[in-house]
Amino acid sequence: MPFDADNFPAEHHNRDRRRVARWLFAMCGMILVMIGLGGATRLTGSGLSIMEWAPIMGALPPLSEAEWHRLYALYQKIPQYELINKGFGLEGFKQIFWLEWTHRAWGRLIGVAFVVPLAWFAWRGAIGRRLLPKLGLLFLLGGAQGAVGWFMVASGFLPDSTAVSAYRLVIHLSFALALYVALLWIGLSEWRPGRTHTPPGLRPRAVLLAALSGLTILAGGFVAGLRAGLTYNTFPLMDGRLIPAGYADHSPFWRNLTENIPAVQFDHRLLATLTALTAIWTALRYLPRLGAAPAARPLFLLAVAVVAQYALGVITLLWVVPVSLGTAHQMLAVLVLSAAVALLHATRAPSSQDQECPHPQA
Repeated sequence: MPFDADNFPAEHHNRDRRRVARWLFAMCGMILVMIGLGGATRLTGSGLSIMEWAPIMGALPPLSEAEWHRLYALYQKIPQYELINKGFGLEGFKQIFWLEWTHRAWGRLIGVAFVVPLAWFAWRGAIGRRLLPKLGLLFLLGGAQGAVGWFMVASGFLPDSTAVSAYRLVIHLSFALALYVALLWIGLSEWRPGRTHTPPGLRPRAVLLAALSGLTILAGGFVAGLRAGLTYNTFPLMDGRLIPAGYADHSPFWRNLTENIPAVQFDHRLLATLTALTAIWTALRYLPRLGAAPAARPLFLLAVAVVAQYALGVITLLWVVPVSLGTAHQMLAVLVLSAAVALLHATRAPSSQDQECPHPQA
């Protein structure tokens, strides 16, 4: 029968909270790898290599030569094959297939790594009543992410389409980031439920940095979806101009923000610059005043990560987005967001839930 959490001393509750936090941080790590695999899949054009959505049977790779030929025949029917990869043969198909299959298999593994410990912690009474429904909802949203991914992939099968829709790619990325941030926030709350004093003014800047980090990543999603990083491979100017020619060519104007390559790349550069400058300025102003406060470490890490990410972004652009650098750039962006979220958490307002223990009555 389940353990009775009411009879546990306080140290057992604290130990359980730390265990739950470690599990949630591990889940964040798995999602980070998933995002990296997704970036590599997109950069190599592998995402359209599997034309079937089989949540159960798709867990197994092709086990016979006949099955390989069947899948290859399906791929030969889509525009990407006809317009880009025609004649690259079965071996070429296998190269892009395995990356997409690994991406999907890793998603299934994340589901198992989430639901099994969740059931164990719930049975032991290590998760409070307020938290358990939230984690259950996140599990359902994680499952829905698979359907969102297929919704994205299906856009690449349309006539004359050789890649997925940029809009659907950003939706897929947004789901992944939302799950990641939610798990990270809950994990941080379990690891450090209390709140300490922070200097006045740091909280609004933490909110701003989290918002800028998220918006920069989403803008990068449109850069990826439009392959905008393959043009204007100069820095800091774009073909000799600060604001590129053709920035506002589309009408209505809002379409430039998501469909116009010069505007999409410029906006991503602008948001990245604003994020970097804000992080550096905030660190210079507040780190000397924080001392050993919990907010000091995430603020320092944010400043370091954002400088590294900015430099990596410039190098990736100048080298015309090689797969290795493009994938690293995407993963480091998530680490920047992680530091921003950790800073936001360290400066959060008081909440009765901060002191919640995993009692059934909690």
